[in-house]
Amino acid sequence: MANADKTADEDRGAYDDKSKGLIAIVMTALAVMMLMIVDQLAVFLSALDTTIITTALPVIADHFHSSAGYTWVGSAYLLANAAATPLWGKLSDIFGRKPMLLFANVVFFVGSLVAALSNSIGMLIAARAVQGIGGAGLLTLVDIAISDLFSLRTRGTYLGIIGGVWAIAAAIGPVIGGALTQRVSWRWCFYINLPLDGLAFIVILFFLKLPTPRVPVIEGLRAIDWLGNIFVTGGTVMFLLGLQYGGVTHPWNSAIVLCLIIIGAFCLGIFILVEWRVATYPLMQLDVFKSRSNAAVLILTFLHGFTFIAAFYYLPLFFQVSRGASALLSGVYLLPAAIPTGLAAFATGAFIGITGNYLIPIYVGVTFMTLGFGLFIDLHADSSWAKIIIYQIIAGIGMGSLFQPPLVALQAGIKQRDIASNTATFNFLRLIAESISLVVGQVVFQNQMKSQTPYLISTIGPELAEQIGAHDAAASTSLIHSLQGMQKNVVERVFANSLRPAWIMYTAVAGLAIVAALFISRTVLTKDHEIAEVGLEAEKKHAADRKAERAARGNKSDGQGPWV
Repeated sequence: MANADKTADEDRGAYDDKSKGLIAIVMTALAVMMLMIVDQLAVFLSALDTTIITTALPVIADHFHSSAGYTWVGSAYLLANAAATPLWGKLSDIFGRKPMLLFANVVFFVGSLVAALSNSIGMLIAARAVQGIGGAGLLTLVDIAISDLFSLRTRGTYLGIIGGVWAIAAAIGPVIGGALTQRVSWRWCFYINLPLDGLAFIVILFFLKLPTPRVPVIEGLRAIDWLGNIFVTGGTVMFLLGLQYGGVTHPWNSAIVLCLIIIGAFCLGIFILVEWRVATYPLMQLDVFKSRSNAAVLILTFLHGFTFIAAFYYLPLFFQVSRGASALLSGVYLLPAAIPTGLAAFATGAFIGITGNYLIPIYVGVTFMTLGFGLFIDLHADSSWAKIIIYQIIAGIGMGSLFQPPLVALQAGIKQRDIASNTATFNFLRLIAESISLVVGQVVFQNQMKSQTPYLISTIGPELAEQIGAHDAAASTSLIHSLQGMQKNVVERVFANSLRPAWIMYTAVAGLAIVAALFISRTVLTKDHEIAEVGLEAEKKHAADRKAERAARGNKSDGQGPWV
């Protein structure tokens, strides 16, 4: 690795030493513009597909008569997104960023097409998983490419732009999804991806100028940590399935729930062991956790992902059931949370670029996020619109402020050679937190609804109470909208009250993020920029360097603890 004398935005030209896979990152203004267009298209697609179905989920679940579908149509995308993220980071280290971006686009396109044509809930969930794999590549490789190209001080601005685009796409996603669901069909939530994905593919193919190392495909694939990938994917799926089934379709002490949770956790433990002791080129660099500041950043990222996704998934449910909103209106009602999220992401990126300080946005973010979700606890079926709007704005400012500043904080504390793998780890933890959050939130909500069954039986009758309170709470929006008078009022109140335990849980998690933020150190963001090395030979060199550094640390006795 070597330091460049100028920042990426000041230098001009580029070269590629193919024998070493060495990339000197120097760009013209036109190249920067084209790169950002490509990156924004890719991130827009990934983010849009995360939230576009939030307002359509009740309709989809009702269409297929599946309450489990409400959670798994959303979480299948996020789960696959998380599981594939570390693999995309390593693939890009070996084969280069551009080929993997193109491949990710193809995978995403195929998943979108199959989702649009689905004729069963199982087919739709599988297609969403394929979409999630492609979306993981789009999102992760964009962050990695920007980190390759710009200095720490400069990349804060560009990452802020990407974060803002993600948040804007997430903001308009529910509205677009609601409009398509109400005016055309929920299938158009997936058809809409096809022209956008095609455009992104063309722009990447012809305009993204990133050098690509010449690595034989078979040799490169052999270098992938497939054992670790199997354990992290299998462990995550089993663990989440156990959480999904527990207390809803099976008792918590049932054999299937206990086996899924225990074996899933065991597989995740094996994954850590594989990364630590077995893998030659691990998907996850565990050394990053030896720094107290870096560990705090990753914990904060997990807690942020766990919390913010709840607003985009459970507020639409609140609007559609407790406020009687249509799918389209529930997306509009979500804008007071979504728009501030996007604006805050833009603002924090600009702030970091100007001041070089990432701690202030982090402190602001965790404070506002905790306050906003705490206020959600006060939401009732008859809450005033002033409350609903103000609470969402406060939460949105907090959520948006925590997308990119933690990533800048993490990258400030690691070496350039580890940027790709640790950026993938950063995104992995956020995405796995989102997946777990949707399942846990659904469990808390559904169990609370189930506990209300005796009350519902006494007020609306046993048949409706059993259907709404015990089994199909999230998938019963059309049934609830058909109710009249006292019956409808009772169900609306029960739904809103059943969300309160979930909001309490999310507020507590957001409060833990405040604690994590206190352990993040401030590092000066320099304008020096290092050269990025990619390719199989570079991977071998990096592995040897890491091994030597670990040996040196093991032989050094300086009295320091494991966290420095």
